[in-house]
Amino acid sequence: MPASLSPLGPAPSRWKRLRTELFGSRVDGLISIALGAALVAIAFGLLKWTLFQAQWAVIQANSTLFAVGRYPIEQQWRLWLLTALLAAATGVSWGLLRALPRDQPSGQRWPFNDRLAAGVLVALALAVPLWLQLSLAIQLRWWGITALVLVLRWALARWGSDVPWGIQRLVPLLWPGLYLVGMVLISGGLGLIQVAPSQWGGLLLTLVASSFAILLCFPLGLVLALGRRSELPLLRWGSVVYIEFIRGAPLITLLFLGQNILGFLLPGGLAPDRVWRAAWVLTFFAAAYVAEALRSGLAAVPRGQLEAAQSLGLSMPQGLVQVVLPQALRVALPAVVGQFITLLQDTTLLSLIGLLDLLGTARAVMANPAFLGKSAEVYLVLAVLFWCCCAALGLGSRALETRLNPSNPARYQ
Repeated sequence: MPASLSPLGPAPSRWKRLRTELFGSRVDGLISIALGAALVAIAFGLLKWTLFQAQWAVIQANSTLFAVGRYPIEQQWRLWLLTALLAAATGVSWGLLRALPRDQPSGQRWPFNDRLAAGVLVALALAVPLWLQLSLAIQLRWWGITALVLVLRWALARWGSDVPWGIQRLVPLLWPGLYLVGMVLISGGLGLIQVAPSQWGGLLLTLVASSFAILLCFPLGLVLALGRRSELPLLRWGSVVYIEFIRGAPLITLLFLGQNILGFLLPGGLAPDRVWRAAWVLTFFAAAYVAEALRSGLAAVPRGQLEAAQSLGLSMPQGLVQVVLPQALRVALPAVVGQFITLLQDTTLLSLIGLLDLLGTARAVMANPAFLGKSAEVYLVLAVLFWCCCAALGLGSRALETRLNPSNPARYQ
């Protein structure tokens, strides 16, 4: 075996691996050069259009509308407070997921993906407020929020292994609690002025609807996956009928049914707001797909695992929770996160039922005679916003996979 391939030999550098993969032969080299030249030409053309030809006045004039819709200006301090809390929770969770033992080299505490994510975050925090010509006060807020994320990430990655395991296990509970606090801040209550969901819009409405569906579709999908594998005929066939019915119906059809049917079936005082009707439809729709992803993870765990757990004295629920589900969730995690990303993208259908989500707000702005013909600028901004949200979910998923990897030494700290 060559020394470069020997498990005991030094690992090849990143540039050497890149050269081997892209220029392993003459044909590979020609294809790499051709594709590289095409990508450079496309990037140059896009950059030229972005800097010199595009007219960004439509974004600058409607930045608040894209962000929060018609949310009252005097109450927007709540959203800034919620953003700061989310930034702190993101920094803590990110740092703990990357926490390594103290004897590991410090360079390993910032993997390449983390450095790339941090660089993109800093670039967006510096460029976007200046590009939108926001006031100095708003720019300072964004820079402070970005610094809060990165400082907490660095601190927890460096000293997170010293945090007692009992406290680390409580960190996931931070997100549901923060979500409840965020809903109080957004909608009002507990002494705050009520803000009706009809005044929510833009990115705020998209994130509220998608996060609500993501949080609730996972436990519902887990129940459906376990029900489909149950030996009780009623539970098994009930889960099968639900999953197959939902997967066979288009989401837009279910959204229209949710908006219209619930108004007739429920009395006027019990029918939820149109925003929450759509959020519940998204939840029930995504739960069917999450159930199938989780069922694949459960099928990957041998039945002997549960039998071994029962032979050690664990009951059926204990063996399922402590032995089977951790292994199944680790296998199904990429597929489940893929469904979450698809769910986030499916929120664009809310504009078809009259809700001013991010896409609905964009259509309303482009219908203004003052901004006719500015669709390219608007859609590019929407693509960047959705990419940032999906990339955050993807990075979190990969970090969680690394943390749950049995060969990762940080898992046992």
